[in-house]
Amino acid sequence: MAAGPGPSSSFGRSAVSPPTPDARPHILAIANQKGGVGKTTTAINLATALAATRKRVLVIDLDPQGNASTGFGIPREARRQDTYRLLSGDLTLERAGLATEVPGLTVIPAGPDLAGAEVELVQADRREHRLADALTRGLPEAGVDYILIDCPPALGLLTINGLVAAHAVLIPLQCEFFALEGISQLTRTIERVKGRFNPALTLQGIVLTMFDKRNNLSETVAEDVRGYFGDKVYRTVIPRNVRVSEAPSHGKPVLLYDTGCAGSKAYIQLAGELLRQHKTLAA
Repeated sequence: MAAGPGPSSSFGRSAVSPPTPDARPHILAIANQKGGVGKTTTAINLATALAATRKRVLVIDLDPQGNASTGFGIPREARRQDTYRLLSGDLTLERAGLATEVPGLTVIPAGPDLAGAEVELVQADRREHRLADALTRGLPEAGVDYILIDCPPALGLLTINGLVAAHAVLIPLQCEFFALEGISQLTRTIERVKGRFNPALTLQGIVLTMFDKRNNLSETVAEDVRGYFGDKVYRTVIPRNVRVSEAPSHGKPVLLYDTGCAGSKAYIQLAGELLRQHKTLAA
């Protein structure tokens, strides 16, 4: 793939406002600045579980590593209609999605040019709103119920774009000792984004990942997180499960790789919780 155009030609002026929380689809940023917490795994498998309930789902891979794209089996040479071009305004939302094996689920993949977007965005007009602007232009034609944004494991401009575009944030949280320390930084960032750019942004919830019931530390962290965040923590926990770890190497969500494993069942339960939560909030 040829290198993307420079800042002056790619990230020009835009005057579109970010989406309103009343607009469909529901836009959910999946974020945690700490790597290795199950963020992309949650994006892939929650999206698949939602699609299994006949919801139309779009996943936006906003991470330059492109792991969500890989997890859906999209080869790198097929990622020309990517999130870099969406952010630059060279690609419209309705033209960007690539079909997956999952009926009703499409992905806007991360291509190699996305790695340079952080640098280019620094000089761009409305740099924090590039994704929100692209979604606003495309929402009438999107034809989806949920948009899940897989944010990078950092608090840079790409993640800020995901938070500004979203209606709510879902935080995957690994059951380990430093979990609460990392999440406090992210929640402060969410509050800053809410105060400056997206006043309607809310915390959708926190999902505990890599839970090992044989490990007392997992139980201790879960109790601490629930004690601090209360009902914002989902009842469903995602267990450590070898089938979940294996699935990305086969380019499949775990729900396609092994439907009956503990990880698949957990993500189905999580999708059910999220749907009930969203229905209650919308009532």
